[in-house]
Amino acid sequence: MLLQPINNIAEICARKGVKNVVISPGSRSAALTLAFARHRGIQTKVIPDERTAGFVGLGMAQYSRQTVALICTSGSAAYNLAPAVVEAFFQEIPLLVFTADRPKEWIHQQDGQTIYQNELYGKHVKKSFELPADYAHPDANWYIERVLNEAINLSQTAPKGPVHINVPIREPFYPLADEKITYDRHVKLVERLAAEPTLATDTWHRLQNEFENANRVLIAVGQLPPSPSLWAILKEFSEEMGVPVLGDIISNVPANETFIRQHDVFLRGKNEVLLTALEPDLLITVGDSFISKNFKLFLRNHAPARHWHIKTTEQLIDTFQTITTQIPVEPTYFFQKMLEDLDYRQFVQNDSDDNGRAAYREAWLGADRQGKRSIYRFLRQETRWNEFALVRTILDNLPENSVLHLANSMPVRYANLLGLSQSAEVFANRGTSGIDGCTSTALGAALMTDKPVFILTGDVAFFYDRNALWHPHIPKNLRTVVFNNAGGNIFRLIDGPSAQPELEQYFETRHSTTARHTAEDAGLDYYSIKEGEDFLTVWQAFIAPDSHAKLLEIFTDPVRNGEVFEAYRKSATA
Repeated sequence: MLLQPINNIAEICARKGVKNVVISPGSRSAALTLAFARHRGIQTKVIPDERTAGFVGLGMAQYSRQTVALICTSGSAAYNLAPAVVEAFFQEIPLLVFTADRPKEWIHQQDGQTIYQNELYGKHVKKSFELPADYAHPDANWYIERVLNEAINLSQTAPKGPVHINVPIREPFYPLADEKITYDRHVKLVERLAAEPTLATDTWHRLQNEFENANRVLIAVGQLPPSPSLWAILKEFSEEMGVPVLGDIISNVPANETFIRQHDVFLRGKNEVLLTALEPDLLITVGDSFISKNFKLFLRNHAPARHWHIKTTEQLIDTFQTITTQIPVEPTYFFQKMLEDLDYRQFVQNDSDDNGRAAYREAWLGADRQGKRSIYRFLRQETRWNEFALVRTILDNLPENSVLHLANSMPVRYANLLGLSQSAEVFANRGTSGIDGCTSTALGAALMTDKPVFILTGDVAFFYDRNALWHPHIPKNLRTVVFNNAGGNIFRLIDGPSAQPELEQYFETRHSTTARHTAEDAGLDYYSIKEGEDFLTVWQAFIAPDSHAKLLEIFTDPVRNGEVFEAYRKSATA
């Protein structure tokens, strides 16, 4: 069969665990589409808009932590996957990106849908491959199967990420009427064994000495997927060693009293006595990006003498401009080993002196408790209808075992300030922090779980990604919350644009659009609420399980939102 090597791509993917594929329709990609669509071991979703398709696939891979494949046709279609590919690269999410192409001799020959596709995504993929367009020689088939194995293995090897495979295909790329698509059961499969990085004994001794000589040790957790084993050892480490553990909302640290989660509140203040008391001399960081600008500024202005970053990556990440040591091991292993060895040292030396670390931990915990009280005190006094208070109400009334996606701009910032009062799995596209694809990503997650999946988004981010709902794969557990303040309200809430006379026209881009028709066109149950109506009554109906996805549009006044948030910021710095 002429296209047997293409069919075998689907077979290799299925056998190596790539069982979820998002396909955007096209003719040049027909052979790939049919190979995956007819394979019994693969689940496919068909999404016409490539940008949406990319983010849906990203959301599926982000939630499952397994490689998801994307398929599109040639030309600009491949470029429309780029926003999701870039986000996946910086979030280290495994994607296998198949772009169909014309044979290279037809590039720049005024033939349709033909661009330079090889290495299209540049540095934003772990590696790019291009398959041969002709399969007559056995080496071509060997090469295709070897590349598929390498690409899949690479996507799943830490740091995980997207891998691009460009697939030039000659005509004909549809099977004949009486031709059956078959899969070779003897395809080449190459297993890559997992290996756990470790440190030499003398390195452990040096790190333990540095730790014991530090009076003020702070652990800070950046963006991470839920990791119960890590939280368990961090809780034990924190309590036994007297070390505060801090995490943004996207770090997924549990909502309990062990972990500091209101730092974005109390680090905003100008209480230099408090900030100096909280200054670490050893900072230990794990995870990826941090939302809190206040935390970043705090560390840049109160730099630790030593900063260890624990991550199995070659990239030197120095967000706070303080890093001194990269430790390329898994965080759970690191803290387990460190705690065991420190406990043993203290036992042998009969030494229970913690160098004042417990007092330092209590200073952070005390500031955290005060930060939480200050927010609740402010919101009790501020009774006007506004987004800040509404986000607080939503976070306090999420159903148990929810998945929460936070769109970029204000939703993720509000949520990080407020924190969760109960545990939920939290996700956000903070690799590049764009508004494109936030709803699509949440929808992708909802396709991978039966749990209720909530996306909190602003109106501009929602309308920018409205094609997230333009396909037949909308899961019934998706709950979309749109804050409609008639524009990009973030520009009214941050310094700079809010002071410009061009604010509304050039930054907020004011509009009068509502989400009603988008929701109804997509078959979602539509709810809306505005000032003067009972929010919790509407909320309870909205979160109730149903046979349809639902959308809740909350109308707020942008000027009032700005006034309330500015009043909060002034109260926080008082």
